Amino acid sequence: MKRLNPDIHIGLTSSEVEMRKGENLVHKDTGVRTKTIKEIVLSNIFTLFNGLNLFLGLLILSTGQIKNLLFLGVVFCNTVISVYQEIHAKRIVDKLSIIASTKVNIIRDGKEKQYSMNDIVLDDIISYSLGNQVIVDSVIEEGYVEVDESFITGESDTIVKEVGDMLLSGSFIVAGSCIAKVEHIGDDNYTSKISKEAKYIKKVNSEIMFTMNKIVKWISIFIVPLGLLLFIQQMRLPDATIQSSIVNTVAAVIGMIPEGLILLVSTVLAVGSIRLARKHVLVQELYCIETLARVDTICFDKTGTLTEGKMEVVKLIELDKSVDANLIMQAIAYYNEDNNPTSLAIKKKYIGETDYKKISSIPFSSKRKYSSITLDIGTYSLGAPEFLTQDKKILDMAHTYKDNRVLLLTKGEVNEGIPVAFLLIRDKIHKSAKKTLDYFKNQKVDIKIISGDSVETICQIAKRVDLDNIRGIDMSTCTEENLEDVVEKYNVFGRVTPSGKKDLIMALKRRGHIVAMTGDGVNDCLALKEADCSLAMANGSDAARSVSQLVLMNSNFDSIPKIVNEGRRSINNLERSATLFLSKTMYASLLAILFLFINMSYPLVPIQLSLTNMVAIGIPSFILALEPNNDRIQGRFIINVIRKAIPASITVIVNIISVIVFTKFFNLSEDFTSTMAVFLLAFSGFQLLFRICYPFNLLRGVLFGGLIGIFFGGMIGLRELFDLVWLQSGMTLFVIIVCLLDIPLFISIMNLCEKKIFKYEERIVK
Repeated sequence: MKRLNPDIHIGLTSSEVEMRKGENLVHKDTGVRTKTIKEIVLSNIFTLFNGLNLFLGLLILSTGQIKNLLFLGVVFCNTVISVYQEIHAKRIVDKLSIIASTKVNIIRDGKEKQYSMNDIVLDDIISYSLGNQVIVDSVIEEGYVEVDESFITGESDTIVKEVGDMLLSGSFIVAGSCIAKVEHIGDDNYTSKISKEAKYIKKVNSEIMFTMNKIVKWISIFIVPLGLLLFIQQMRLPDATIQSSIVNTVAAVIGMIPEGLILLVSTVLAVGSIRLARKHVLVQELYCIETLARVDTICFDKTGTLTEGKMEVVKLIELDKSVDANLIMQAIAYYNEDNNPTSLAIKKKYIGETDYKKISSIPFSSKRKYSSITLDIGTYSLGAPEFLTQDKKILDMAHTYKDNRVLLLTKGEVNEGIPVAFLLIRDKIHKSAKKTLDYFKNQKVDIKIISGDSVETICQIAKRVDLDNIRGIDMSTCTEENLEDVVEKYNVFGRVTPSGKKDLIMALKRRGHIVAMTGDGVNDCLALKEADCSLAMANGSDAARSVSQLVLMNSNFDSIPKIVNEGRRSINNLERSATLFLSKTMYASLLAILFLFINMSYPLVPIQLSLTNMVAIGIPSFILALEPNNDRIQGRFIINVIRKAIPASITVIVNIISVIVFTKFFNLSEDFTSTMAVFLLAFSGFQLLFRICYPFNLLRGVLFGGLIGIFFGGMIGLRELFDLVWLQSGMTLFVIIVCLLDIPLFISIMNLCEKKIFKYEERIVK
């Protein structure tokens, strides 16, 4: 590839630009992109869960019994909710992406004109001035600028760039102007290389998702062979038909699939996302709500997250009472044309016009470390004390204010002037930062601060947000071998590179921690992507927002405790509701195996399961899952669920066996068998629901009573729809006796499970 060296005042010619385009040496936006709507729709439709249910639906359809297709409604709802939520998140994220519309001043054919960032070609000549963002890595050919690289390095101090220096993409011009030649395009840019590393698909650390995937996996392994064996067994029965065997087999199989549970998880997390959206939080990955609630370590980037990326004037300390330092500062602010953080802080503090007239001025530069202005009343300089005075007493006094950035105002010539005042400036802390850190401290979550700044600077910030037991380390002195010890021992990490931030997160995860990361810059992307849960500020970089699971739309920490509470509500309530669904999966699986060895028809059909599932599982699970619940998360999700589900499952099996024995003994018809089975199945479900609802409040009491009413209403008023019949007196008495025996059986199994599983959990912890 031949490089071009155009005259910086003429730039590339039109023919050279066309040649570059022909060589495909054109810059393209390489930011991390969201999935397309087509990809979102296809990924939610073509799932194992949907395919399995669709196949069962086709089997039922082949029998002509349309009413038994009711279970497919849950599948449809689950898909629609998932697609809607993901598309909604995508659209908001895409609206946040501003960089694609950035215009660049390019010199071509001797004329300077604005072009889109996607029009830049290699070796183009770009003119940069105050406030511009550097879009592509460029080498300065003429001029002098100061740049803010905090988005890409994390360091808040401005950096001087002169002829021959590289301007990194993602940085901002805060002083001066220059002409630079494009050095890299597309994926070769510094920020693109970092973002590219963050494009891998991250494994979501969600115990709920892991549990759901495991359930679907094991069901998918056993359901086909078990279903085939059951179908063969049903076909062997006297008077069996293909249609009846299909209906019976599908009833057994769909009972094993916790179809409503997947919908419930999607719905609860989607509702949580909507609640958080009202609190100015964008949820880009549903399960991250759960993950943040489980986090035991949270890492905060300093610049732009704990701090606003801005400076503020804290105090003016007068040293010479003969000069009104405030009026001088007002004049300096009025005539100041710089837009670096220090200048902006001074302008904000000293607003208004001045009566003094400017004669001349010397702008601030990182080389000089001061600025100077000559007014009609004299010359005044403002800058670092050690560059403006040799007075040891003044320098010692300045050192006493070391927790701030200290500027000295002097009157007279530089190094000969009379000290007038100290101006104390510091990083502006987010208003809610201290409150949020206090929240995590109270929740026993370990807090760590990571930044590219010096350790001393970060420790000062840590003090201001009341971080406990501050222990800082310069990561440039740390080796890979002792990294895992370092992440446990220290809580403030300075001079951390973008890849170093990722390494810190990985080391914490290897130590068994569930880690959250907050950030706003390109330099945070790798760490954000690696963290179990990532939070970005909306006013941060496009890349940071794209790779993060949560975006704080108002860039305010106030939202983080709300996210944690929403996660707790989701996990605790899903745990209760999942118990209802998994008890069904457990007893349905055991019943399917049991009927491989019993010479009679499966006692339930899909439409009957729809009734019992609706009143004992579906309706209560959705209502209970949306209750307020900020209790701390305790124990493992799957163990807590199984512990509560086993008693109801065993009770159902005992009930069905009792019905089988009773039916065989009195030679009852299948209609009577099904009706008794439906009633006893519902009774076991209501026992479990009673345990989950206890202690009762008004909502749970009304819910429990209402569901019992709906069940009896269905059994009495919609008998034909649900294929039910009136029971004779002897059958009714049998059902009542079994129900009475169920209660002590359920309690005994419940107590046994609590005792045994509690001991099992203790062994795991040890």
